[in-house]
Amino acid sequence: MKKMKIFGFLISFSLFFLSPFVCQANYDSNFTRPPPRPLFIVSHGRPKFYPQQVHISLAGKDHMRVTYTTDDLNVASMVEYGKHPKKYDKKTAGESTSYTYFFYNSGKIHHVKIGPLKPNTKYYYRCGGHGDEFSFKTPPSKFPIEFAVAGDLGQTDWTVRTLDQIRKRDFDVFLLPGDLSYADTHQPLWDSFGRLLETLASTRPWMVTEGNHEIESFQTNDHISFKSYNARWLMPHAESLSHSNLYYSFDVAGVHTVMLGSYTPYESHSDQYHWLQADLRKVDRKKTPWLVVVMHTPWYSTNKAHYGEGEKMRSALESLLYRAQVDVVFAGHVHTYERFKPIYNKKADPCGPMYITIGDGGNREGLALRFKKPQSPLSEFRESSFGHGRLRIIDHKRAHWSWHRNNDEMSSIADEVSFESPRTSSHCHSNRYRGTLRDNLNSLLIHHF
Repeated sequence: MKKMKIFGFLISFSLFFLSPFVCQANYDSNFTRPPPRPLFIVSHGRPKFYPQQVHISLAGKDHMRVTYTTDDLNVASMVEYGKHPKKYDKKTAGESTSYTYFFYNSGKIHHVKIGPLKPNTKYYYRCGGHGDEFSFKTPPSKFPIEFAVAGDLGQTDWTVRTLDQIRKRDFDVFLLPGDLSYADTHQPLWDSFGRLLETLASTRPWMVTEGNHEIESFQTNDHISFKSYNARWLMPHAESLSHSNLYYSFDVAGVHTVMLGSYTPYESHSDQYHWLQADLRKVDRKKTPWLVVVMHTPWYSTNKAHYGEGEKMRSALESLLYRAQVDVVFAGHVHTYERFKPIYNKKADPCGPMYITIGDGGNREGLALRFKKPQSPLSEFRESSFGHGRLRIIDHKRAHWSWHRNNDEMSSIADEVSFESPRTSSHCHSNRYRGTLRDNLNSLLIHHF
């Protein structure tokens, strides 16, 4: 334990002084953060062949991807599973990868896609033929369904409190809008992060997108951007016809969720733009009446930290989301909580999405404490505290959102709202029709001339 504390201190010290040299994002030079928080380091302490850092994610219809790491490179990429403890009637082989980062060599990272699985069912599983038995519950196939949401997690005692609060109440799927481990090129922190969240991430699917702290590229080595993230957190991009692990979509129950990449090209000529356009066109609101989007950099914020950093992405993509009648947009990056009214093009619009910033999971940098004053009429609620959110989709029309503030050992609901999908409004439906008609007309005119 003493060695781990010394290791944590050294990592914290080096992160504090070296992070400014890592090419992450354009920080607001006028913003002063609270002092960094000590890291919460989790060691392995078991034989090399023992699976560790186990987490699961949705991988297409009725399938789950099990990811785990072993220090022993000879362990098989294989998962045994069944509906009863220690009785595995099915076994599936998968794939593995590893990577080097300067002087760091990762363990063997295994990705095994299992299924088909029945909805709302508990499964027991073992990874690689060794180690502990784990279990997970598959999400339901119909409403209600509940998402836990927390961004900018990191690995501090703040993070531990957030995860403890999330664990106290059941949920179906975890959404993480970027900034996972805060390794910032210090690769052992990825391993520690995986061990820290294993107890929770091995039981419910975690669906994540990248943040600026996943870039991990020095100015002279841009080609290794997202190397660690892509190796460790394989998401269902292939299943959603995306050519990049940095953006993808998935369906669960009656919800279509789009995970966007804030740090990969998104302009109208980019692959992400064309993929998003095609993905939104295929959404059948009779099968998935709810449409949720998750990204890292918020398009709307009244906090002085990172102010305006999402403006270019908003200008490029907002109209696509509006015409598709997206219900909710989650973002992180700004270390605070803020909920907005439904918005489109910087104005209140009942047909626009409700924007929520939830970058307060427990990062080492502290909270973003400086809000602009007076408070914008578009901002419904804002507070700089650590916590997490819950999105409960009740049926095809109704939903409930709540934000749970972490207060020592207790968690309290500090903000909540019940709302209906704008898709159910005839006024919003006609707006979408007019927007689509206008776009089709513009496309015809461009091709004609």
